[in-house]
Amino acid sequence: MFSTQAGAATFSDVGDTHRAKDEIYYLATGKIANGEKDGHFYPDRQVTRAEAAAMIGRTLQLNGNQVNTDFSDVGSNNFASGYIEEAAKKKIITGYNDGTFKPEKPVARGEMAIMISRAFGYGATTINGAAKQLMDKGISSGTADGSFGTSLPIIRSDFSVFLARSINAEMRMDGEQPDFSTVKYVNADALNMRKGPSTLFDPVTQIPQNGQVKVAYMIGKWAYVQYNQSVGFVHSDFLSDSQVDQSSSNIAGKTIVIDPGHGSPDTGASGYGLLEKDVVLDTGLRVKGYLSQTPFNVLMTRETDKKIELSDRVTFAREHNADIFVSIHANSYKGDSSGTETYYYSAAYHNPNVDASTALATYIQHRLLDFWHLPDRGVRNGDFHVIRENTMPAVLTELGFIDYKSDNDKLKSPYWRQEAAKAIYLGILDYYYHYKNYNDVLPLYDLLQAQPSTKWY
Repeated sequence: MFSTQAGAATFSDVGDTHRAKDEIYYLATGKIANGEKDGHFYPDRQVTRAEAAAMIGRTLQLNGNQVNTDFSDVGSNNFASGYIEEAAKKKIITGYNDGTFKPEKPVARGEMAIMISRAFGYGATTINGAAKQLMDKGISSGTADGSFGTSLPIIRSDFSVFLARSINAEMRMDGEQPDFSTVKYVNADALNMRKGPSTLFDPVTQIPQNGQVKVAYMIGKWAYVQYNQSVGFVHSDFLSDSQVDQSSSNIAGKTIVIDPGHGSPDTGASGYGLLEKDVVLDTGLRVKGYLSQTPFNVLMTRETDKKIELSDRVTFAREHNADIFVSIHANSYKGDSSGTETYYYSAAYHNPNVDASTALATYIQHRLLDFWHLPDRGVRNGDFHVIRENTMPAVLTELGFIDYKSDNDKLKSPYWRQEAAKAIYLGILDYYYHYKNYNDVLPLYDLLQAQPSTKWY
């Protein structure tokens, strides 16, 4: 029923006939379950408490950044420390009376059942109660002797089966059917329904603005919904209790924040006597010049040569209810690198707009390549404060390398800065036209006698 998604990992020890193939590859698609560097999944290996915490944490998109935890035996060097800390805070997992977590201890089937019950809100308070829930819901059929086998250790393939079936009701055996009873409406212009609870899963269908969905349950911030005859996952940030008023223009009053990086005394990168802070401010002001001729509301984090703290840039965008955030920078690396790259942040537990940020980055990057004529360094995930901590689609573009001569020649040129500003302006329009389906941006291309780009995303 569930084929392996294109681009998903494959494991040499999980072939087409493996009983847990569908569930293992489903989790691998969402990077919930990982194999080893040797290409094996080791489906018969026992699951440790650390592995269980990590898999559940990835499912719920908890913050997995490695940290020092409250447990004496889980330091920041433990790969699962972030998930352990976050899951413990949410009371999904617990430690022992001596203050330890015992991350390498194998997980028993009963312990797994109570973890799943807590993670997904089933409400069980005992191991036996949690085990019964999993069997009633068609997540588990128990062991050969008819019992759940609560004290038996659980292996990776079985844990994958139980977790995948808990996430996606379509993978369950006969049992209780999900109750699609909570009515919500899509508040985005178009919303992808996906096969799993992250943007790593393929779309099932697209739901238009004000499309009515019925919610059965939540996996973290993702809702398992029914729309017409399709079921799948949508992010709850794009669901509302009532329909959106479509009587007004889509773009009128939408706030776009342009963020020129750095500012005195923070010069940013430098090369051949040129300072990043000056290049990006001038380019940002040129972008503003174009956007100011549209119905958009355009704001800048700085319009003069002054330093703005990273946190203040984020606060500025949030307080002005920005629709998108575009940060402009110039790169440097030992004088031997060249090219343009644009970043988004891919962890939804910080900024839930991963898909929209990726789309915005993609359209700006393609336009920069057309106008700027530097090597393509790609659209990439980047852990930068201003895109990580923001709560709207946010990107950071690196125009070129200020310490590389040919890139520097463009960065210092008013003509090429104007070309970069045109590219960013048109990339923003392409995002609204293709990704947001706003047809009322079409007249805005006339400002540069341009047309919408290819639909890149």
